[in-house]
Amino acid sequence: MDSLEVDKRPQKDGAVTLQDVAREVGVHTSTVSRALDPTKQERVKESTRMQIVDAAERLGYRPHMIARGLQSGRTATIGVVAADLGNTFVTPIIHGLAGAIEGAGMLPMIAETQDDHDRFANILDHMLSRRVDGIVAVATRAGDKEILESAGRLVPVVVAARPLDDTVLPQVIHDDRRGGAMVAEHLHSLGHQVVAQLQGPPDVANFPRRAEGFSEFGRSIGLVEVLVLEQATRPIISEGQRLMEALLEQGSELPTAIFAHNDLMALGALAVLRAKGLGVPDDLSLVGYNDLPMVGQLSPPLTTVRYPSLEVGRAAGKMILQLLAGERPEDQWLEPLLVPRWSARRI
Repeated sequence: MDSLEVDKRPQKDGAVTLQDVAREVGVHTSTVSRALDPTKQERVKESTRMQIVDAAERLGYRPHMIARGLQSGRTATIGVVAADLGNTFVTPIIHGLAGAIEGAGMLPMIAETQDDHDRFANILDHMLSRRVDGIVAVATRAGDKEILESAGRLVPVVVAARPLDDTVLPQVIHDDRRGGAMVAEHLHSLGHQVVAQLQGPPDVANFPRRAEGFSEFGRSIGLVEVLVLEQATRPIISEGQRLMEALLEQGSELPTAIFAHNDLMALGALAVLRAKGLGVPDDLSLVGYNDLPMVGQLSPPLTTVRYPSLEVGRAAGKMILQLLAGERPEDQWLEPLLVPRWSARRI
């Protein structure tokens, strides 16, 4: 009677385990565990690690995340708090961040505040109760500083995109003052002398910094600034409309150029100007900020300052991984780039 060969491979109706992979390769289960853990794989000889990875893929092994979390004290999740997920400025940040952390076996847990402080506090509580390994805040306003720093005493926290003044938290931010100055310099180079700003919310640090950069550099080169008495409560289209209407109703000298503090507010301003029969750039030049994907397709295409959203997300993802590894990274500053298009003309 012929002997029967025993199939040692796991049955298809059972979950593949570390032991199954170890048996397939002929190594100890602890070696398999290290080889498949992105934070420990450097401890395994490369040729052995590749054999283990190949066997795991061939057998269909999937790590048991709950068990791994119990062993390591981590959940392989990073909380990401955004202000408005419908804003196309936010999407590249999340893409960049997710790409940066997925190599370490982590996934983002995403929520939006709608620029509401109480929602921000609730979201932080929920994320902490679900034991996220770290938090990246892309929605911070000045009033959120205390609760965010409190969260930072429990888990690593990174501030990205919207900076905080005088915080101990590490930040990935953009040089908004330089960006504002670049707009003033560009308008001056086109011959403009009387200008105005449509300012974003004063408690979102990007916008006061843009205003300061624009005004300070503008004064140094002789620009005359028409002050708009209102400021936006949120950096959205409807607030751009409201501020543009307020400027037109002030009865003061009409500027030849307008700097809206982000592209959405510029879109609101453009709608009001068209409704009033004013042309861009024939009657007024218009400049935005962020370089959202659609603004180059407007009529006219919008002159703006490019905010490197994707790079901010990548840098924030790398920074949170550094914090989880016990490192203390330096703040990262990313540079603006002025993108001239047809909405601002020479006069």
